[in-house]
Amino acid sequence: MQTQLVSEPGDPSRRNEDFASVALPASGQGGALVVLDGVTPPRGETGCLHSVPWFTARLGGALTELTVSLPDVPLADALTHALTRTADSHAETCDLSHPRTPQATVALARWSAATVEYLVLSDSALLVESPDGAVTPYLDDRLSRLPRASLATDALIDAHIRNKEGGFFTAAADPSVAARAVTGVLPRARVRALAALTDGATRWVETFREGDWGDCFTFVRKEGARALVERVRALEAADAEERAFLGRSKTHDDATVVYAEL
Repeated sequence: MQTQLVSEPGDPSRRNEDFASVALPASGQGGALVVLDGVTPPRGETGCLHSVPWFTARLGGALTELTVSLPDVPLADALTHALTRTADSHAETCDLSHPRTPQATVALARWSAATVEYLVLSDSALLVESPDGAVTPYLDDRLSRLPRASLATDALIDAHIRNKEGGFFTAAADPSVAARAVTGVLPRARVRALAALTDGATRWVETFREGDWGDCFTFVRKEGARALVERVRALEAADAEERAFLGRSKTHDDATVVYAEL
């Protein structure tokens, strides 16, 4: 078993809103990885007293515990329990119905001697490598399928397409969103390694076109998770003046990569 975990803020002066963990139970049987990408709210009211890092730390901590302590509970149900626990921790002080309440994208994987389970919600990515070297991306592509005009302003996203039918879904306060996630179960024999990436790291593929998902996975396996983040940072810096043309609202984003070789 080999794992790598790298998570860097897009701006050193701001707290990282991503969360990442790898859990290896004391029994030595199986394990799990959790990756969250906190959604940066636009300036203004969120209805919540707490920050996005506060939210991702609590949701991520709950998911890390539940994915290993409840091995027979499907990942979607574990996400439901984690969202409920997190919401209960601040429901008395915050307006959890506010469309900009703290929220996050989710990528989960859990493996045992027999299976590998996965869950993806919104635009983080989970890459799975088979023993023959083929790489399969597991993605929730609802956000990428929306017309770019629909993404013109954060206010429009909140009002019309975030966590609504015909739009896309993130993990916020409503536990029923777990049923919207992309989920599945694979035979353990068909999985050699996994990589989970937030969209700050998937820019290597989706923004800068350095290669496809298979190329990205190979880069991480050969060069390391940190090397991927460093390459994205270099590409961002070189292209800072063109970021508006490419549809990037900020030069750098929080970037997280978790690699697990089973």
